Amino acid sequence: MRAVIQRVSEASVTVANKVVSKIDKGLLILVGIENDDDLEDVLWLSGKIVRLRIFGDEKDVMNKSILDINGEAIVVSQFTLHASTKKGNRPSYIKAAKPDIAIPLYERFVKQLEIDLEKKVGTGIFGADMQISLHNDGPVTIIVDTKNKE
Repeated sequence: MRAVIQRVSEASVTVANKVVSKIDKGLLILVGIENDDDLEDVLWLSGKIVRLRIFGDEKDVMNKSILDINGEAIVVSQFTLHASTKKGNRPSYIKAAKPDIAIPLYERFVKQLEIDLEKKVGTGIFGADMQISLHNDGPVTIIVDTKNKE
């Protein structure tokens, strides 16, 4: 699983001119699922995200996690995170999982994040054409991949 994590002061997801998720201070998480991802990837990624210390403390040093600030989260599925541009100019998405694999893992990831955060997590709509609006705070954007575990 690959995630692009953005610290936001606010974010929303709109589908067909209707806001389906909206948060204030927290994280917008774009997540891409590969064919060989499994429950271990879900658990590791959720745990890593909730413990990332990317929010400012009293001295404005990044020492606090989303848990520490009682922040909110939105998770949006994004298969294009697994695009390969190695050959030619048209990206290949062969590593991205098909919906029959991706949807259950995406739903399990959202559920695990809700457990780890102890609150509801906003989402987009899997496979829909979504409009994402955000105010990246910092900017702080971090890429995490469960295959590298950096």
